[in-house]
Amino acid sequence: MTLSLNDYITAFNQESNLNALTGIGRGIEREALRVLPNGELSKHGHYSQLGSALTHGQITTDYSETLLEFITPVSHSPEQAIAQLQDIQKYTFANIDGELLWPMSMPCFVDEEDKIPLAQYGDSNIGKMKTVYRQGLKNRYGSMMQVIAGIHFNFSFSTEFWQVQQKLHENKAPLSDFISERYFSILRNYKRYCWLIPYLYGSSPALCNSFLQGKEHKLPFKKSPSGTLYLEYATSLRMSDLGYTSSEQSNLKICYNNLDGYVDGVQKAIALKSESFSNIGLKVNGEYQQLNTNVLQIENELYAPIRPKQVIKSGEKPSQALRDRGVEYIEVRALDVNPFADTGINIEQIHFLDVFLTYCAFVDNKEFDCDSQQHHENNMNDVVMRGRDPELLLSDANGQGEVTLKSVNQWGNELFDNMAQVAALLDKAYQSDNYSKSIVRERAKINDAQLTPSAQILTIMLEQEQSISQYSLNKAAQYRQQALARDYQFYSEQFFIDEAEKSHQGQSEIEAADELSFDDFLTDYFQQ
Repeated sequence: MTLSLNDYITAFNQESNLNALTGIGRGIEREALRVLPNGELSKHGHYSQLGSALTHGQITTDYSETLLEFITPVSHSPEQAIAQLQDIQKYTFANIDGELLWPMSMPCFVDEEDKIPLAQYGDSNIGKMKTVYRQGLKNRYGSMMQVIAGIHFNFSFSTEFWQVQQKLHENKAPLSDFISERYFSILRNYKRYCWLIPYLYGSSPALCNSFLQGKEHKLPFKKSPSGTLYLEYATSLRMSDLGYTSSEQSNLKICYNNLDGYVDGVQKAIALKSESFSNIGLKVNGEYQQLNTNVLQIENELYAPIRPKQVIKSGEKPSQALRDRGVEYIEVRALDVNPFADTGINIEQIHFLDVFLTYCAFVDNKEFDCDSQQHHENNMNDVVMRGRDPELLLSDANGQGEVTLKSVNQWGNELFDNMAQVAALLDKAYQSDNYSKSIVRERAKINDAQLTPSAQILTIMLEQEQSISQYSLNKAAQYRQQALARDYQFYSEQFFIDEAEKSHQGQSEIEAADELSFDDFLTDYFQQ
């Protein structure tokens, strides 16, 4: 049964269903480079006081020892999610010897790419596997790409929300199957409208020229008075071919039509041989250079602006967890670090994402063919490179081969007209006006591109003639000072001390329990 947006609005407006909207779960993963007060990349390894990067629940590392990742648990309050992230950062600042957290997505000045240290996770087989995976990323794409920082926003609806939807659809399937089906509908809508995210929140229109060392490109970069490279209309170079993309993955055609098709596509990619990556070699002089020579070493290497997710058990592959238990939440991955927020994301963004993703849940759609999916990916690529260009036209493909060209302004206002109805519904459920305010605030950017973060960054660089590096350092120092002066709001210092100790113990226990050689461990892992 196909329902209209108005059908959903009417149904959830009923008093008996309204409360189902208030169970939204949110979790934040924030990446941040550790830098010295002079702006150089820190050369210090992961600080012991922060715990084991292998086993700590809130503080770990991403690609490099210097690229921290902060993880909040699922919460049902935007305010709580931000408070948890602020507490994690407060403890971190107090234990990294005066170092700062770089407040931008694109990295600071890096004099030599080879000096970027790989993250280390100890002597266990799983720890070695994580480091070898990162060695593979270095050999495949270079280290510079791996010190780009982003925000991942994890989002889920309550069981009650899905029960209301299932009743509306008169669907008799097992609830877990229905939930997975509806999450994939959200994923398809997200792919269609995802260009909005870098337009509204992209804040990486510029980069340090050290980022391009040894890279070939044909992009028409301009240079600011301080020497920073930028593209006039870019929104998010992080999401461009210069950032988190892989040409090897461009032909995979992993579709978002249903759970089985998606998992089949991912598992096929893990088994698909790559001639280019085979040239790197698997082992050189007895040292692993990558986990395998396939297009994907493991599933985490799939670069995508959104992913379906299921909490994994120890030793379980993400795709197998999805196959066995369905989709539990979705991971939005197209957000740049917000340099104007101490946590890299602010509560106003969360309010808008709540509206946007709920809207995606309220728009029924048909499955994509490959051509339609490519239209949406092209829109995303166009917006990250020239989203503020008044001449830009996007392709509104309806999934049946028909394509309408629309400007950002036209399509954006159409979407905001519809999302305003969803915002009003969420305001009613949460007894607030935060959601309607988010629509007013973000629509203003659609009608005036100068209000976007990417435009603000260029104004700082070009009109105020500030060095973006010095601006970032000033912000980093300001955020450190604010964090240290703020009281803990959700956690406590003792909580983090205890968690660090437990995580070190946990790593030791994992290392002591290993019985297989690393070679046999990898063989077993990939034979599962």
